[in-house]
Amino acid sequence: MVQLLWNGSCKMMVKIGNFFFRYRNALFPLVFVLLFFERRWPVFNSELAERWEIGIGIVVALSGQILRALTIGLAYIKRGGKKKQVYAEKLVQNGIFAHCRNPLYLGNLLILFGVGIAANSLPFVLFGIPFFLFAYLAIIHAEENYLEKKFGQEFKDYCKRVNRIIPNFSRIGNTIKSMEFNWKRLIVKEYATPFAWITGLTFLIIKDTYLDHGYEASKYTLWSLSILLLVATCAFFTAWYLKKNKFLRSN
Repeated sequence: MVQLLWNGSCKMMVKIGNFFFRYRNALFPLVFVLLFFERRWPVFNSELAERWEIGIGIVVALSGQILRALTIGLAYIKRGGKKKQVYAEKLVQNGIFAHCRNPLYLGNLLILFGVGIAANSLPFVLFGIPFFLFAYLAIIHAEENYLEKKFGQEFKDYCKRVNRIIPNFSRIGNTIKSMEFNWKRLIVKEYATPFAWITGLTFLIIKDTYLDHGYEASKYTLWSLSILLLVATCAFFTAWYLKKNKFLRSN
């Protein structure tokens, strides 16, 4: 009976995962609307606490971005599937994938959690983060179901060696030294991700700073944040131009 319930729940998670995988580009951005609701944590409503929240949130988000950068720069795996369905040409087991089976998703979750903390967003942390945790867990179930069917014992052996989510970085130094880091691929594949969360978070901080303190009392902070937005925007369009005109190639 327990086995039947477990098998049934796994099949349901696979179906849900395939749904999220197909429509995530449309559904996921809607959850970010939560960031724009009244966001103050009742117990962290002082200026000092908010500064700590911003600092901690940025560190968490940057750790997720660094993990994504290492993953893509060392051994990239196609993220978009094929025709909006889970697909893989080969089972990638090197690079960061030798330490964690889903480093890109882990990086995404760290970025999302960091943005939620830095934005002082109670609704996003209470509702948005659980949604993303469930969605990514379902997608992972769908992908693992596909990979097990396609690669069989090879994938089962890989699962025995490497954790699904929690990375084991005990030999990460050897991994990095043994592989060539592909900076061109990193820029081509990843330039939009840091632009999205950095600019989004910066806009939220600018808005809160202006509403809380006014322009005159915080103009230097607002100018600094505006310069950051300008730099991020220039970097984004530079990378976009280089990619579009094939000055940079991912391979």
